[in-house]
Amino acid sequence: MSATTQTAPLAAPRPRGGIGQAVRDSLVVAKRNLIRMMRIPEMIIFGLIQPIMFVVLFTYVFGGSIQVGGSTSPEAYREFLMAGIFAQTVTFATAGAGAGIADDMHKGLIDRFRSLPMARGAVLTGRTLADLVQTALTLVVLSVVALIVGWRVHENIGKVLLGFLLLLLLGYAFSWIGALIGLSVRTPEAATSGGLIWLFPLTFISNAFVDAGQMPTFLRHIAEWNPFSATVQACRELFGNLPPGFKTPDAWPMQHPILASVLWSVLILVVFRTLAVRKYRSAA
Repeated sequence: MSATTQTAPLAAPRPRGGIGQAVRDSLVVAKRNLIRMMRIPEMIIFGLIQPIMFVVLFTYVFGGSIQVGGSTSPEAYREFLMAGIFAQTVTFATAGAGAGIADDMHKGLIDRFRSLPMARGAVLTGRTLADLVQTALTLVVLSVVALIVGWRVHENIGKVLLGFLLLLLLGYAFSWIGALIGLSVRTPEAATSGGLIWLFPLTFISNAFVDAGQMPTFLRHIAEWNPFSATVQACRELFGNLPPGFKTPDAWPMQHPILASVLWSVLILVVFRTLAVRKYRSAA
C-alpha cells in the first residue's frame, strides 16, 4: 500500500486592486517613512534651518529696500514676503522627496517593495504623504518664527487655514515631481541636484519676493502665469497681507488666485503622479 501525501494549498497573495487596499498599503509605507524620520532628527532640523534663514535675511536685509505697493516700508514688505517664503518652503521639499526615493532605489528597497503583493502606487503615495507631514511641521515652526519677526494676519481663521491648505496642496503636488526625479536618476546626490536646479528659477521668476509688475515685460508674463505665483497671491489675499496701494495684475491667475492655485496644483498632481507610478513599474 502506498500513502498519499496531500500538500496544503499555499495561501493566495492579497489582491492588488481595490481602493481600500491601496489606502492601507500607502499608510503602512507612510508610517515606515515617518518612523525613519523620527530616528534621524537631523533631517527635520536641517529642513528647518534654510526657511528660517530666508525669513531672517529677507526681513532684515532686504526689508526697507524693496518697493511694494508704492512703499518701501519694512513692515509692508515683511507681510508681503511671508506668503512667498511659505510657498518656497513647501516646494523646496521636492528635493528631499526625490533624494529619499533615490536612496531607497540605491539600497534595493524599491525592488523589494515591488515584489510584494501591494498596490502599485502605494510606495510612492506613502513616501509623499510622509513628506507632507514633515512639510506641515515645517510650516508650523516657520509660522511661529514669522510671528516673532513681526508678521501678522488680518483675516479670520477660516481664510488663514485655507491659505495653509493651499500651500500643502502645492507642496504635495510638487513632491510627485520629486518622486519622478528620484526614480529617474541613479544616486541620491543626483536627485538632490535635479530637484533643486529648476526650483530656483521657478520661485524667483514669480511674485514671491518682489512685485511682478516691476519685472521686464516677458518675465512679468511668465511670473503671472507661474503656478507658484498663483498660490503666493492666493495666500496673500487669504492672510490679508496685500500692502496698501498694491495693484493686482490683470492676468487671469492673479485675478482669481485661489481657483488658479487649486487648478494648477491638481493638474501637476495628476500628471506627475501618473508619470511617477508608470516610472516606478519599470525603474531598476
